[in-house]
Amino acid sequence: MLNKVVVLALPGTAPFEFGVVCEVFGVDRSDTGGPKFNFTIATADPGPVRTSLGYDMVITTGLEVAADADLIAVPAHTITGTDERYLQVIRDAEARGAWILSVCSGAFVLAQAGILDGRRSTTHWMHADRLAKQFPRTSVDPDVLFVEDRHVITSAGTAAGIDAALHVVRKEHGAAAANVIARRMVTPPQRDGGQAQYIPYPVQERCTDSLAAVVDWMSDNLAEDLRIDRLARKALMSSRTFARRFRSDMGTTPAAWLNRQRILRAQQLLETSDLGFESVAQETGFGTAAVMRHHFLKVLQTTPTSYRRAFGERLVG
Repeated sequence: MLNKVVVLALPGTAPFEFGVVCEVFGVDRSDTGGPKFNFTIATADPGPVRTSLGYDMVITTGLEVAADADLIAVPAHTITGTDERYLQVIRDAEARGAWILSVCSGAFVLAQAGILDGRRSTTHWMHADRLAKQFPRTSVDPDVLFVEDRHVITSAGTAAGIDAALHVVRKEHGAAAANVIARRMVTPPQRDGGQAQYIPYPVQERCTDSLAAVVDWMSDNLAEDLRIDRLARKALMSSRTFARRFRSDMGTTPAAWLNRQRILRAQQLLETSDLGFESVAQETGFGTAAVMRHHFLKVLQTTPTSYRRAFGERLVG
């Protein structure tokens, strides 16, 4: 299970992407049922490290701490040649089967280390063409939030690093742990997607005030019949106006949003309760176990039975 996390502070590190990794893995959330990681920041030459915004961070730990890390994280940084010492840390981590995570332009460091050869990858859309041309042995997809390929995860720009980091937490500690972190960060929890995650756009979870009450009610009543005409009446809108406003605010349709929330709730119940599959399906609005299974296979690429076997026993058993 994932425990020791080391984030590399390279010269030119971007503060936001660096902060994303620190926020997900560096905060002790055991008081609310979340995980606590053995978290360390490391750099090749301990001392001041200049960020991309021109100020220094003082990092006191050298790269030797990364020798037994379960996860090595590489935030975005100014794209230049990378010190060989960082590249060797990444190669060693890949060789021993550790997780390796890059955020935004951090993918270039992974590529320079050679570990993206033969793997799928992504980066910020502004840098995707450059990554593909400079490192033709990796298959770059510029249209996704992140890609996982055999324990190596590359993510797109800025906030996509949150999705990628939560994906690692979900894979190693289960959906409940990822949800605790997501709630504390006021961000949507990441859906599990097996070997690779392909989400064309992030789902905006906080809508404008005009829909906030309806969205909160939908979240609290997933087992109800939530057809669009009923939701529109509750929002005091026509069905057409409600559908248009919902998509504008939330980045997706009401049906797609509901399906996502129902899957997330079903994951929680499968992990933290011993309810039968029919009961879980009824409580989450899928109606029957067969319908729930269909959606699990389509979205998560697994079955409720396999999901509970993988994640439920570690938390409930």
